[in-house]
Amino acid sequence: MNRREALFATGALLAAGAAIAEDHSHHHHMGAHPWQAVLDTAGICIEKGEVCLTHCIMLLGEGDRSMAACAASVREMLATCRALITLAGAESKFAPKLAALCVDVCKSCEAECKKHADKHTPCKECMESCAECAKACKAMIA
Repeated sequence: MNRREALFATGALLAAGAAIAEDHSHHHHMGAHPWQAVLDTAGICIEKGEVCLTHCIMLLGEGDRSMAACAASVREMLATCRALITLAGAESKFAPKLAALCVDVCKSCEAECKKHADKHTPCKECMESCAECAKACKAMIA
């Protein structure tokens, strides 16, 4: 095969692949993800939670032991929301069960952060994001 034939063959393969791709459609390619609200709110929880956890660790390092329970609850929330994003993103049959657990974990984190929300903006923002995530998870499992 010479260079011209190789280029022609490659072009033909690419054209055939594009035609197949155009005909290839799945339900999940049509619009938003069915659990998009959970994916969005859990992602925001992770973002706000990372900032809150860092804030807690800094205060703990300065000797403020009152932040220990907040740090622990945020850590639990982060692990749960990360797992939820993985399962919900994959439309796993286990995602609703994890969402039910996530409601409890987020409510616990929300309650712990609420204790510090008046003094610490990261705790306030984490508290608010946990409330939203719990609400989205409840809607998902309803």
